[in-house]
Amino acid sequence: QVRPAGPAMGSLGRCLARSLLRGQPGPSRPPGPRCYGSAPPELQEKTLVLVKPDAVQRRLVGDVIRRFERRGFKLVAMKLLQADRGLLDKHYQQLRQKPFYPALLAYMTSGPLVAMVWEGYNVVGSTRAMVGDTDSAAAAAGTIRGDFSTHVSRNVVHASDSVETAQREIGFWFQRDELVAWESWDRDYTYGD
Repeated sequence: QVRPAGPAMGSLGRCLARSLLRGQPGPSRPPGPRCYGSAPPELQEKTLVLVKPDAVQRRLVGDVIRRFERRGFKLVAMKLLQADRGLLDKHYQQLRQKPFYPALLAYMTSGPLVAMVWEGYNVVGSTRAMVGDTDSAAAAAGTIRGDFSTHVSRNVVHASDSVETAQREIGFWFQRDELVAWESWDRDYTYGD
């Protein structure tokens, strides 16, 4: 016999209990809190992560994804694409006057890359810490660049540097309907309730 979840149980527990009760004989049960799309705003912060062409060529996409999943962040969008100059000009608009910009464009268009949007509490700041310093020589061991990057011009990933930048960059790489709103079952274990 499964009992309905009480008020002390977190939203995850309530959703699990309702799923166990579904299909059991007995009186109709009133609907409870939504199990999908109900994350509080502070858990819905998003950031853009690009796995750059050098990392795709070196088969590092899975390693990058694994770090974000183990950290407890939620993947809400991902695609493999060949970036064109128009998209990169928008993304790197603040660098277009720099002398290294042509080399950056050549590198970013040299092969496919993987664009991802990750969601979670303080995901922008946490991602910057996980990625490490732009210069691989200065990136700490244990960071993505510290472990996988060999040169500042081949630094494996891009990550948005602020919440505002993340919102703008996500808009360059994804249409609104490409972001998937879904409820991760481990949210209460990751963040509490």
